[in-house]
Amino acid sequence: MRDLDYLKLLSKQYPSVADVANEIINLKAILNLPKGTEHFLTDMHGEYEAFSYHLRSASGVLKFKIDDIFGHTLTMDEKKNLATLIIYPEKRLKYVKTSYSGSMTEWYKVTIYRLITICKVVSSKYTRSKVKKALPSDFNYILDELLNIESKQLNKEKYYNEIVDTIVELERADRFIVAICGLVQKLAVDILHIMGDIYDRGPGPHLIMDELMKHSNVDIQWGNHDILWMGAALGHQTMIAEVLRIALRYSNVECLEEGYGINLLPLGSLAMTVYKDDPCKEFMPKVSNEQFYEEKDKLLIARMHKAIAIIQFKLEGQLIKRKEEFKRTDRLLLDMVDYERGVLTIDGVEYPLTSCNFPTIDSNNPYVLTKYEKEVIDKLSSYFKNSEKLQKHIYYFYTNGSLYLKYNGNLLYHGCILLDEKGDYLNAFIEGKKYKGVELLDKYEELARRAYFTRKESDIDWLWYLWTGRKSPMFAKEKMATFERYFTTDKKLHEEKLNPYFKYREDESICRKILESFDLDPDSGHIITGHTPVKVKKGESPLKANGKLLVIDGGMSRAYQNTTGIAGYTLMYNSWGLRLVSHHPFTSEDEIVREGVKINSNIDVLQKTNRKTVGDTDIGRKLLSQIDDLKELMTVYRSGQIQERRKKL
Repeated sequence: MRDLDYLKLLSKQYPSVADVANEIINLKAILNLPKGTEHFLTDMHGEYEAFSYHLRSASGVLKFKIDDIFGHTLTMDEKKNLATLIIYPEKRLKYVKTSYSGSMTEWYKVTIYRLITICKVVSSKYTRSKVKKALPSDFNYILDELLNIESKQLNKEKYYNEIVDTIVELERADRFIVAICGLVQKLAVDILHIMGDIYDRGPGPHLIMDELMKHSNVDIQWGNHDILWMGAALGHQTMIAEVLRIALRYSNVECLEEGYGINLLPLGSLAMTVYKDDPCKEFMPKVSNEQFYEEKDKLLIARMHKAIAIIQFKLEGQLIKRKEEFKRTDRLLLDMVDYERGVLTIDGVEYPLTSCNFPTIDSNNPYVLTKYEKEVIDKLSSYFKNSEKLQKHIYYFYTNGSLYLKYNGNLLYHGCILLDEKGDYLNAFIEGKKYKGVELLDKYEELARRAYFTRKESDIDWLWYLWTGRKSPMFAKEKMATFERYFTTDKKLHEEKLNPYFKYREDESICRKILESFDLDPDSGHIITGHTPVKVKKGESPLKANGKLLVIDGGMSRAYQNTTGIAGYTLMYNSWGLRLVSHHPFTSEDEIVREGVKINSNIDVLQKTNRKTVGDTDIGRKLLSQIDDLKELMTVYRSGQIQERRKKL
């Protein structure tokens, strides 16, 4: 029996036996609804347009849903155009008005009927009250009516048709179509799982964050690139330098300047003063075919790139020296450079540098910033800390995110579970105590949250360690060979050895052990991760350990697509099971709007089960617990231990 004090609190919400009975009936009915669809995305790396397409189209699944609903009653072109309208309603409407040769009045009516049919199907998984909450305010009543009556229903056919006719007559059809398309998008997926690395490389991570904040049900498993931005937003200068270096490397300054209002003029001034005669060939930006720069502009970016990289190397050295616990003295590379001879000496072996123009480095004290560098990084730090939009986005990361998530029997994380060479959990000592496995992830998450609230440099240093530390489950490598990749040509120095986990993740017994350690059923559960792009064109599969582990980073980021050969994976988990969706490269919104949605995705059924209901999910288990509590409340009402009350009018 629940504590009587708890039941008294519960009685305020359900003040009578009738209220309790109604809620039990409601909850038991919900348990029998089909399980909602889960949508898994990872490693967007700032590719907003591709992300937006996946979000709007449920990774192409809406196209297949339309095919199921209309079968042979519509042509392939009609179904393709209907899918395009749902995904990009405003742009497609504009295109139709300029290209359609028939009667727009009839087009509106036919289209609205078809959209209502689709909306009825996608809303059928939910309670009427949940659907009502999702309805757009402009058309709340009208959509509720249209979704809950049949056009051929006795005595309602004229009523139904009159609603549609009047919408068109009053020139509200455009707004109505946009509203119902948005509703279809919203109802097609119940929960969105974002498995890390929203930031870096692509130009639009801030736009992705804006989109996520509008979504009704999102969780995020932090990626190493996200952690980097979290630390930068808190004003950590080493991480700010790293964020800026990566942005300049990929020539993605729009996100910084236009998205977050970060003024790069101080850095540009430093670069043109200190490196004005430096060709900076190692720092030329990686420019995509869509980006057009004059040589002088690329040279400016390269000089800014070098200026912030040198600042980063200095700040990292300061951090490593003050944080002995990190054990990263192997990365104090500025100490290992002979600046007169232009060589780097590691383990007694000399490696010639590609260039040796370091005008701001004092060879006797290489990690000290010049006065100019200090002024610049201080200004940049203030810009990051005072960017209102960036602070909102990072707060969203903390409130909706975590290092890992257990959801409906599956384990979600971005990087890895740290293992040693024998396949056992790797030990890490943090603040004088040993951690491994799930306890290590829990400790790292505690440190990440502490950094946000204390804002102390020593606490935020742990975010830097999660970004690049040897025993970080998010980084999962021995080192980040940034300096070596810029200034040496020896490929051995460029290697970034992965944690043994990436070898053992092919072993089903290891994956089952990991699931068990997180209190998940190894027979029915799966591990779902991202972080390492799947090199499909080299024969690599996203399915590991007999399908027990899934890696769904296939290269949504354009920077990786030459390596992977595709444009990423997404995963759908609906009431019938798991479906892996592989994608060809995204072209552009304008092309899709003009030519219609192409089937540029392949869907593989990974696991088909008897149809799951809400009762089979984590939410269902919570509802069953609520039902037990309500039954106990009913018992104490009937026994006279708690008095029934009328609800106040």
